[in-house]
Amino acid sequence: MVTPLDSMRQGLTKAYLQIEQPRLPDSQALIPVHFNPTEYQLQKQNSFADINIPGLETPPIQFVRGSGEKLTTELLVDTSDTLQDVREKYVYKLRGLMNIQGDLHAPPIVRLVWDKDVFRGVLESLNVTYLMFRPDGIPLRAKLAIALKEYRTVEEQIKERPRNSPDVQKIYTVVRGDTISSVAFKLFRDGSMWRAIASANQIRDPRRLSPGMVLTIPKIN
Repeated sequence: MVTPLDSMRQGLTKAYLQIEQPRLPDSQALIPVHFNPTEYQLQKQNSFADINIPGLETPPIQFVRGSGEKLTTELLVDTSDTLQDVREKYVYKLRGLMNIQGDLHAPPIVRLVWDKDVFRGVLESLNVTYLMFRPDGIPLRAKLAIALKEYRTVEEQIKERPRNSPDVQKIYTVVRGDTISSVAFKLFRDGSMWRAIASANQIRDPRRLSPGMVLTIPKIN
């Protein structure tokens, strides 16, 4: 059994960025980091909309959508032992992660790996600060502040966290712009289910929904 003390003696596994898409040979897909980050921060936000109902001091809120998780960290790269240009050794490779790839028509999808997978996403921002130079001005050390934006396909999200339980009755609060068919599609992935919703709520004119209206969503047997 390897204890934390043993790990400290052996040294921490070096962190690296791995290009997942497009597929590349390992020699091109792996971008090592000279020093491991001292910390990294994860941020996740949800968006909610106020439902304006006259007479209420605190309006109810309706979940609108989630936002992608974001990882921010600082990487320190250094070539003072070899006097090689730190840009050529590290910085240009990381900067290339923001370039559009021909096969994807978008920047590459990468993973931050540090012993285990830490994060999967795309490089949203990169700020470079050069800290040490050779006498001729060639930089030898750089601090790289990076932000990775989470990447997950629609198929992965639906598989991981199904939103709909068609066999369970529930309620739904109407927001501005909703129609019965859009609510049916949102909850059942089938706009034709609007008739069941209209019937359950005794709605005679399905074209008229008011923000704040609470609908009973019937279960589907």
